[in-house]
Amino acid sequence: MTRLRNYFLTGFIVTAPVAITLYLTWSLIRWVDSWVKPYIPARYNPDTYLPFMVPGFGLIVALIVITLVGFLTANIIGRTIVSYGEYILDRMPLIRSVYKMLKQMLEMVFAERSDSFKKVGLVEYPRKGVWSLVFIAVEARGEVQERVGTEEDPMIAVFMPTTPNPTTGFLMYYAKSDVIELAMSVEEGAKLIISAGLLSPEYQETVKTLADEALTYKGAGTTQGRKANNG
Repeated sequence: MTRLRNYFLTGFIVTAPVAITLYLTWSLIRWVDSWVKPYIPARYNPDTYLPFMVPGFGLIVALIVITLVGFLTANIIGRTIVSYGEYILDRMPLIRSVYKMLKQMLEMVFAERSDSFKKVGLVEYPRKGVWSLVFIAVEARGEVQERVGTEEDPMIAVFMPTTPNPTTGFLMYYAKSDVIELAMSVEEGAKLIISAGLLSPEYQETVKTLADEALTYKGAGTTQGRKANNG
């Protein structure tokens, strides 16, 4: 019975992630198809001619349409149309606030030049001596920085996700000196939060060793440069 139990647990560990991944993928495809397929003309919908439904056709159409919209927006005509559409939305009191907020969030998340939410850190919360995992967003600007921050130690906006759902959490501001940046990636931090600490990423000691060697080499180079200048 012990061997059978071990075999069952081993098989469950192997098959469960595959089954869950396939289920989530299939659910996503069906969800997109349910939104897109009703707007596809019957003559272009393969479900009209085939005796069975074609899964994923709506997802492919959605990807093509989004790509075409991005292509059209990149030229002068597309930018003019987008500007006119934003002008119309800007005249709607409630809709304009939601649109601007979503646009700013998406631009911040998908901008390649932005370092937002690319670092994981630790802060003391909810009391001193207790540490919580956070995603580092951006340095505070405007009134927040003016009120509580300093030039020597600026304030940083951090997002503290909750377990096991990292999409909800709290926005907090900490002084930069009070935030400890970690070497783990955002994906590893998300796994750590979702698993409630069970899937802890392995800390690479080589990262710290290489960093120390780089600092030592830099300091040695600076010392040699000073000696050469003095000579």
